[in-house]
Amino acid sequence: MHVREPVIREVITEVIRTADAPQAIGPYSQAIAVRGGRTVYTSGQIPLDPKTMQIVGEGDIVAQTERVMENLRGLLAAAGVGFEHVVRAGIFLADMQHFGQVNEIYGRAFTKDPPARSTVQVAYLPRGVLVEIDMIAVGP
Repeated sequence: MHVREPVIREVITEVIRTADAPQAIGPYSQAIAVRGGRTVYTSGQIPLDPKTMQIVGEGDIVAQTERVMENLRGLLAAAGVGFEHVVRAGIFLADMQHFGQVNEIYGRAFTKDPPARSTVQVAYLPRGVLVEIDMIAVGP
């Protein structure tokens, strides 16, 4: 395990809102500007239980999304940041009909000024899962 000396920096994030682009229609912001801080890029997380390395919630989009968000929470915490530091997220769905359920679970993590985000339907996800999410966070 690598131990790093803490560096105290002021991180400034600014939510960008403009009438010159479509308004957010879900738990995301049009854009986020960041100055200072350390950037953390997560790999896409699928609903694997980190202890067993088995897929959680076979065929259950709610259970799979909850597991993905817990995996991301753990990754971010290990990097010294949390969901409040996320500035960008990408959601990949096997079926866009799951959008509403995923959006509701995802939105619980962002109670104020959610990050910028894209959501797309893809042809196939690893191990046949229903959802994968990656994030970019900027923190101290």
